[in-house]
Amino acid sequence: MKSFSSKIENKHFVEVSWADRWQVYHRIKELDIPCSCTTNQPLEVEIGSVTAAVQLWSVIRRLTSSRQDQIWTLECCWKSRYQKF
Repeated sequence: MKSFSSKIENKHFVEVSWADRWQVYHRIKELDIPCSCTTNQPLEVEIGSVTAAVQLWSVIRRLTSSRQDQIWTLECCWKSRYQKF
């Protein structure tokens, strides 16, 4: 029987525009997600949990989505929350 390794590679290079890279880096640091960002190098983020992955996705989405997309997402969240009542 073939065994599978439980070790997960958790260091990832994140492709973010050079202009947004430092904003993403500082926000990820605030969220206590291990990362590094040196001059002229891509952002490297250590994803150790599903929560960290979702937080990283959210930070990048906030910087890369259009204003209209963000408004639409917020409206959908409000509708789904208040439809229960």
